[in-house]
Amino acid sequence: MSSLVRSRNNTFSALEIERDADWRSDTETINRRLHAVAARFLLLRADGRALVDAAGHRLRGLDHARFACFGGSEEATTYLGNTQGHDWFVWRADDAACASIAARIGGDFVDLRSAGLTLAADDAGLFAYARAIVNWQERTRHCSVCGSRVRHESAGHRAVCTNPQCAAEHFPRTDPAMIVVVAHGGACLLGRQASWPKGRYSALAGFVEPGETLEAAVQREVYEEAGVRVVDCDYHSSQPWPFPSSIMLGFTARADDPTIKLGPELEDARWFTARQLVDGVASGELLMPSPLSVSYRLVEHWLREAAGIELDSVTHDDPLRRAVRG
Repeated sequence: MSSLVRSRNNTFSALEIERDADWRSDTETINRRLHAVAARFLLLRADGRALVDAAGHRLRGLDHARFACFGGSEEATTYLGNTQGHDWFVWRADDAACASIAARIGGDFVDLRSAGLTLAADDAGLFAYARAIVNWQERTRHCSVCGSRVRHESAGHRAVCTNPQCAAEHFPRTDPAMIVVVAHGGACLLGRQASWPKGRYSALAGFVEPGETLEAAVQREVYEEAGVRVVDCDYHSSQPWPFPSSIMLGFTARADDPTIKLGPELEDARWFTARQLVDGVASGELLMPSPLSVSYRLVEHWLREAAGIELDSVTHDDPLRRAVRG
């Protein structure tokens, strides 16, 4: 399986969209598309929740007629791109307007983490994209060069300093973070933070630092958190993670020595064999990361490669448990 396919299986990663970056600065074209029949508006509350249908499985996109009827402001929209046969805009409205709209047309507001587990995959990806660009806009109100106010241009995808002596341009940022499952001698390395629920273990993760390759970040973070030396690693897949502005870069890796020396970030780190992992999950003593995260997919990949077992079926499938015990 290619990394392209693996990435598309990750939550928030299935969106296929024409972002149309080449004409975002064409205000006439943006305005025409905004008023067209094909326009759809993803409604966001101030707290970042999006309007979904009553069943909670699809975004409740508004057409332009409803957008105008409910007092939508063009200045409060950002163009996302064309997908599902529609030109999508994200519309940020105040809580009173959102409550009124939901009451009149039906539906409810959900947060992004919940949406990642309940919405159709393409809608979850569109919601994540909308939250990412809005997160950046909300955190980019002043120029980082001179401190002056900025104005958002290019359909919301560029911020320009209003100080004519500066006029610096700022663009949406994404913070790269690596996440890795390390293997050694038929076991995988997982760790836990003290704030997590009892029994929860996950892949090790951390931000990539300036001047650092992704592979070097994997080696450094694993050593800092668990004292384990990584001797090689391979890219697995990626996942948008707008909490508020990251992209998770998933890796598998191999260690040359299983000795663990905990750093200050983790409460515990352990090597789990396939048998220990399967039995721990089945008994409820070991909690895996949520399927929302690429961490789940990395553990899933390791378990499949190490023992031919699908993680999704571990809890309920006794024959698989017997296969590991054997």
